[in-house]
Amino acid sequence: MERTGVIIVAGGSGTRCGGTLPKQFALLGGMPVLARTINVCAEALPGAEIVVVLPERYTAFWTDFAARFDVAKHHTATGGAERFDSVRRGIEALRSDPELIAVQDGVRPLASVGMIRRVAADAAHYGAAIPVIAAVDSLREVEADAEGRITASHIVDRRRFRSVQTPQIFRAELLRKAYDRPYRADFTDDASVVEAAGGSIHLSEGERSNLKITTPEDFILAEALLAAREETAEAEKERTR
Repeated sequence: MERTGVIIVAGGSGTRCGGTLPKQFALLGGMPVLARTINVCAEALPGAEIVVVLPERYTAFWTDFAARFDVAKHHTATGGAERFDSVRRGIEALRSDPELIAVQDGVRPLASVGMIRRVAADAAHYGAAIPVIAAVDSLREVEADAEGRITASHIVDRRRFRSVQTPQIFRAELLRKAYDRPYRADFTDDASVVEAAGGSIHLSEGERSNLKITTPEDFILAEALLAAREETAEAEKERTR
């Protein structure tokens, strides 16, 4: 397996989930969401250097909080004003010289080991790979006025669209070059930054269970998915005894 660095971006304020702490620190099945994200990346990519990018006001908190749980080895970096700035600081914080760099949302704790390894293999082959899933709902494109009020809409063919997930994984030199540029408002993810620098993006198969936890409802679904996984794993252990 290629030498890999992992940047986990955990800079959100978590306001949509309520509570006094950002959602990446909330407990999911008795363990912080961020800890689960770190651990699955460590399991999928053995030996990878993991950098967790956090808001400055939470770096000391996380160091103390993480010590209470079984969390894979990692170190932290301080984030910036935009996600773009946080990823750039994560790249700069890598101490090793990886061949691949994976960028993962801190609040995607349910990505599977198999999916992460699949995206990494595709990135090694194509240079840049991102997990995606097909749209299942009907989609409409809207037009809006200067105040943001919708003035018109029309149906679009959902077969032409994919929802984008993380981890997004790239050849290290490609990602470093892409982030050596000023921020633009249309940089919505790492793939958009790489594409703007002339890179092409391979689409890998994602997973519907690879939730980005954003709302209280997402936590309810994540708890159910986690419980189902643990029940399946326990049943498999019993079967093989």
